Amino acid sequence: MGISSTCPLLFLSLIAGCAARPLYPLPSKLDIHKQPLQTSCPYNLAHRGSNGEFPEETAAAYMRAIEEGADFIETDILASKDGVLICHHDVFLDNTTNIADHKEFADRKRTYMVQGVNTTGFFVVDFTLEELKTLRAKQRYSFRDQQYNGKFPIITFEEYISIALDAQRVVGIYPEMKNPVFINQHVKWVDGKKFEDKFVDTLKKYGYKGAYMSKEWLKQPIFIQSFAPTSLVYISNKTDSPKIFLIDDVDILTEDTNQSYSEITSDAYLNYIKEYCVGIGPWKDTVVPVANNYSQTPTDLVARAHALDLQVHPYTYRNEHQFLHFNFLQDPYREYDYWINKIGVDGLFTDFPGSLHNYQELTSPVSKDNRASKLLHKIAVLISSNGKV
Repeated sequence: MGISSTCPLLFLSLIAGCAARPLYPLPSKLDIHKQPLQTSCPYNLAHRGSNGEFPEETAAAYMRAIEEGADFIETDILASKDGVLICHHDVFLDNTTNIADHKEFADRKRTYMVQGVNTTGFFVVDFTLEELKTLRAKQRYSFRDQQYNGKFPIITFEEYISIALDAQRVVGIYPEMKNPVFINQHVKWVDGKKFEDKFVDTLKKYGYKGAYMSKEWLKQPIFIQSFAPTSLVYISNKTDSPKIFLIDDVDILTEDTNQSYSEITSDAYLNYIKEYCVGIGPWKDTVVPVANNYSQTPTDLVARAHALDLQVHPYTYRNEHQFLHFNFLQDPYREYDYWINKIGVDGLFTDFPGSLHNYQELTSPVSKDNRASKLLHKIAVLISSNGKV
């Protein structure tokens, strides 16, 4: 599971200042032999990049995740006012950009209905790509490193893809069609297509195709994710790339079909969705309930999904004590061990892909054999140097 890091000079130049994109040719023109994607253990899914270290969904966060050993870099896809697909989690800009510092946009604040809730803020659908590019990202959580605030711009879907394609080993992408109902309400494309069409068109442009584990997929791995089942069903006739149905908290209804958690995790619904998806991506607290910050008895969701040959990729694993349940003694390695070896998941969305990679390196049979061989070699050298047989 060793990794080939991305170009360090390129990474350092990005940290110094990332205002000028793209850093890569679009589309990628590199043609080198790459280390293949590992498929022998649960996937390391870099949630919005290495966003425990850098502001989420920025080029720096994705490049760092690749350097740290992520198998896939995950992103959320929205659309600008002029119909350009961008990488950004929230449909509004307030929490993760410096929009408040841009007085020229003060009159853009709006109130929209988002998944049944009146939400006020600065929304991506009210800004052109050119305007969005003048903003800079900031760290979502105040307890994380703030030194990179204001350094990195919002990137486009195509720029995100180029980062994965230009890695020096095979790195998968894991894009989410984010809030498709909202986007289709507020963004109209002149050719009559909708958000999901533009999303698939972009993937096709860069050669993403093929069923899970096919030759094409292994060359350019991808999982497509969404909380909206109708979007996943809609694109099933447009791409054979594997799809993951995301599942939220038990109290949150699906944004398009208004179904409850109990409905979408029933055997009947899982049987239905498996015709379109290769797996599910549940919030981890719906798999293992929590009370008073202690993990409780796991549900049977993983077992039922596996019985239907569905993968399970829970979210989100974070290293900070605010997110680690007391069972794990403030140790993210204990949490990884529990979910991989006790619950048996097939991939983990983590804000800290470096820590997950280190855990899997330390616990892999190959790593253990290598450490034993190195120890025996050191012992042999010591014996030889002392003149003893």
